[in-house]
Amino acid sequence: MEFPVSNQTPEITIYSTAVCPYCVAAKNFLKSKGQSWTEVRIDLDPAAREKMMTLTRRTSVPQIFVGEVHVGGYDDMMALHREGKLEPLLAGQGA
Repeated sequence: MEFPVSNQTPEITIYSTAVCPYCVAAKNFLKSKGQSWTEVRIDLDPAAREKMMTLTRRTSVPQIFVGEVHVGGYDDMMALHREGKLEPLLAGQGA
């Protein structure tokens, strides 16, 4: 997987719903890393749900993007973290 390289930290976007334990876990993990994010509530915005499904080809939440890179869900993000590839991505360095 190739990640784009940039000189600034990429914006994190999380597609989520109100009742979603994995969304909460993902946000708590990112908070522990000192990260901030934009949350898109697909339970409140049907157009956002359609956009998420078009971008990810998935219907489950959370769906996490770091810049233009679709990380996936919580388990995908944690797997990337265990491989040592999440922190460089969060820092805008790619992997």
